[in-house]
Amino acid sequence: MRRITVTAALATASLLLVGGCSSGGDGFPGERRATGPAGSGSPSGDGASAAAVAPAKGSVRVERTVATKLKSPWGLAPLPGGDLLVSSRDTGKILRVSAKDGGQTELGTVPGVAAAGEGGLLGIALSPDYGSDHMVYAYFTTDSDNRVARMSYDEKKPAGSRLGAPDTVFRGIPKGSNHNGGRIAFGPDKMLYVGTGESGQRDLAQDEKSFGGKILRMTPDGRPAEGNPRPDSVIYTLGHRNVQGLAWDADKRLWASEFGQDTWDELNLVEPGKNYGWPLVEGKGDRSGYVAPVEQWKTSEASPSGLAYAKGSLWMAGLRGERLWRVPLNGARPVAEPQSFLEKKYGRLRTVVPTDDGGLWLTTSDTDGRGDPTGDDDRLLRLSVT
Repeated sequence: MRRITVTAALATASLLLVGGCSSGGDGFPGERRATGPAGSGSPSGDGASAAAVAPAKGSVRVERTVATKLKSPWGLAPLPGGDLLVSSRDTGKILRVSAKDGGQTELGTVPGVAAAGEGGLLGIALSPDYGSDHMVYAYFTTDSDNRVARMSYDEKKPAGSRLGAPDTVFRGIPKGSNHNGGRIAFGPDKMLYVGTGESGQRDLAQDEKSFGGKILRMTPDGRPAEGNPRPDSVIYTLGHRNVQGLAWDADKRLWASEFGQDTWDELNLVEPGKNYGWPLVEGKGDRSGYVAPVEQWKTSEASPSGLAYAKGSLWMAGLRGERLWRVPLNGARPVAEPQSFLEKKYGRLRTVVPTDDGGLWLTTSDTDGRGDPTGDDDRLLRLSVT
């Protein structure tokens, strides 16, 4: 059931976090309205975008099925030259998929992955300096926590052994049978952003000492990034239930998609130091001190995982909803009601990533134990969009 009350102590603590604190205190600066650190990707305000305003109505066309028979695909990272890396939640493997013919090459298995429930090998991302360091980052579940590690990728080694030993850059993210978060992405500022879940322990989302139920911002080495709300902390925002989508628009604003409980899934505009309400608020509400989502959906229509920006719109992949949502933007405001596409045509949709020419890559998620897979699942699709 939707939780709308908590103990007085937790409510008071949450309001202190959002309301600000005296200099030298422990809370986040509550009324931070500046654009944030240079290049942080989180300017505030509702001004019109530098890009053209998206049309109210758009379209989607599946150009082709690139690959089939993928096992529990979760993360997706386009490589220079066009091929893609795909992580498998349940096997702990990372594959290279040819964008030309869908051929699959196993790079290696990430050691230490403990796949159970919604945990396993989840999000992956390329280093912002991939051209010189050839580092691949991965978010995965172990026997004790969720963590982020980086591995070198050597294309010259034999298939199956092209990943180097993991170098853990961040650990201690709470794990659970569900609500593990898992999306990682490098922002326009070359900092690493990590979406986490509260691992089924709701109060962690409001606990500033926990990394659960947060969006984290760190350097590629896992240290607190300059310009964070607290200089000694990687916590960027709090009050999240389960963040599995991160994307930046043309004006470098950060957006996040988030699973609700029984009522509302959310699309949030992310601003540093803000509190997004969980478990005190689910969906849009009039609760002072908490940021309301820009859009919301019934959980049966969305259950959102991946999020991408292309052609002036945000594109959100729905698991339970089995559809792709389009949210056309004018700056930080939608210009029309969200549109849905591909409803019930490809089953559960997990990850959506922009192509370099304005289209989208999209993976299905029917072999994750909750879908109804066919002989070709799971699939990687290439879409053209307007």
